[in-house]
Amino acid sequence: MNEMISLIHSSSFYELASLLVLSALAGIIGTYLRQPLIIAFIFIGVLVSPAALGIVQTGDEIALLAKLGIAILLFIVGLKLDLKLIKSLGTIAAFIGTGQIILTVLIAFGLSYLIGFNVQEAFLIAIALAFSSTIIIIKILSDKREIDSLHGRITLGVLIVQDLAVVFSMIVLAAFSSTNVSGEDISLLKALFEVAIYTVILLTGLALFMRFVALKIMGFIAKNQELLLCCAIACAISLAALCDVMGLSKELGGLLAGVSLASTPYREAIISRLASLRDFLLLFFFVSLGTQIDISVLGDAVVPAIILSIFVMLFKPFIVMGLCRVLGYRKRTGFMAGLALAQISEFSLIFAAMAYSAGFMTQEVLSLITLVGIITIVCSTYLISLSEGVYRILQPYLSFFETNTCQKEQEDDAAKIKKSYDIILFGLGRYGQAMAKGFINNGKSVLAIDFNPEEVRRWRTLGHDVMYGDAKNSAFFHAIPLKDVQWVISALPQHNTGITHEDPRMIIIDALKHEGYQGNIAVACHHVETAQFFQNIGVSKVFLPFHDAAQRAVEIVLDEIEKD
Repeated sequence: MNEMISLIHSSSFYELASLLVLSALAGIIGTYLRQPLIIAFIFIGVLVSPAALGIVQTGDEIALLAKLGIAILLFIVGLKLDLKLIKSLGTIAAFIGTGQIILTVLIAFGLSYLIGFNVQEAFLIAIALAFSSTIIIIKILSDKREIDSLHGRITLGVLIVQDLAVVFSMIVLAAFSSTNVSGEDISLLKALFEVAIYTVILLTGLALFMRFVALKIMGFIAKNQELLLCCAIACAISLAALCDVMGLSKELGGLLAGVSLASTPYREAIISRLASLRDFLLLFFFVSLGTQIDISVLGDAVVPAIILSIFVMLFKPFIVMGLCRVLGYRKRTGFMAGLALAQISEFSLIFAAMAYSAGFMTQEVLSLITLVGIITIVCSTYLISLSEGVYRILQPYLSFFETNTCQKEQEDDAAKIKKSYDIILFGLGRYGQAMAKGFINNGKSVLAIDFNPEEVRRWRTLGHDVMYGDAKNSAFFHAIPLKDVQWVISALPQHNTGITHEDPRMIIIDALKHEGYQGNIAVACHHVETAQFFQNIGVSKVFLPFHDAAQRAVEIVLDEIEKD
């Protein structure tokens, strides 16, 4: 065993190969056990760290690959953002994000002080607990295809506010650290002024690029698909590096790089080509997170870490839910956004490391924050993945967070909805829109329902009836006009969750039965085995889009052959 480890240590290439093999095995086992891959990869990070098997010694190469993965992840998210949506959610995100940070810091400070930490340590702990993990949240929401939902977009807006707050906190800490260590007075106002100037210059440059350059240059680059991929990666990494030099976060740079190209017609091609690379590189981020954990120094911090972790995972979502209620959002929207933020950030660990290096906190406090990070990231991964089930369990106890008006979400339902329709269609993706247009062209009245606010607004602009709603929210179905409806159709995209209570198609079927709906139900799926399952539980019609399209294509070709 020692000889093998020595051989692995002889080359960083061997270390990387060993790490990939172990990660692949952990991923296979995790998939078999139906566990999130994030947990498997973090576990491998702990296993190969110097404190355990010691397979990975330096970690510099892994850290570099992790940074690349983070930049590309945020770049893809930026590509999916719409500037109009950013403008509409800006005030909301600022209110919820700022309010959440302030309230979390105040409550966490009091709790930390009561546990036994002095004022300075309690304040630093409170700041670290206020931030949430951009990488973890966006990865899981993207996998669940909820990044475009209302709660997903609110969460993303809050994360942007938190990233700005992280930058401010680190600038302040660096200023005090420089004064504390060297005795030289470094002006905090000067540092903040420089960051503000850099931000204005950066945003102005991006605005000019988007207005006059982006479309032309991307049109030329897109003629070569390999060049398109190379230039997209270069844009993401270079802007992330530029923001890092300016004192802003690399994550913000990657996000802005994506936003700068989001208005071009080539964004879908870029997203599709980068998705696999993003997933591969993010493996190293989660492994890197695990390698930073030193189990040997965590013992004394277990009890206070559990207390603070409970606060992060319980009261932090309640704070977000309360702020969402003030703005008029439904309790489910607030719950989903709050649950997504129920962990601390990787930047919390960086902030704590900076404070430790500057002599503002002890090794014990640093270990405590690290342990809270481990607990909350692991637990929130499960909570976010199983959010629908968690919500259904807690829903009866969340009545306080429900509003009577729900004014913000009702803005998307401003158009007058008829009392009856021929067809109700869930999902306004390409398949759903094609079906809806076909029904409408044949004189049928159709009510479309989608969870993407942008698609809802666009569909309404075309003059069609539409409601904002999430098929996973069973409480939403009582608001649907089911009277005289002949067909309820689910055209929702396929999810890799299996046929469980989390499957939106199953939620639709169960909710319709609960509402006493007696008409026909149709669902779309991709696999014959899944189609058989839905037929067995009484679904009237099952669509197999790929199978049906292939069969129709064969018929067309055979007809042409017979004509010849």
